[in-house]
Amino acid sequence: MIHLSVAIGRFVEALFYAILTVAGTVTLVVVGTAFAGLVLFLTARALIARGRR
Repeated sequence: MIHLSVAIGRFVEALFYAILTVAGTVTLVVVGTAFAGLVLFLTARALIARGRR
């Protein structure tokens, strides 16, 4: 019975780490995309402002 408990514990631990890995990857992609969008927005704004002068 102890072996089954250990197996279930290891399965839950592996599942927890897998969920955290996926969540971390998704978070990095979202933050990276937002940062790239911000850089593009600021660059476009600066170029448009430069053209108006």
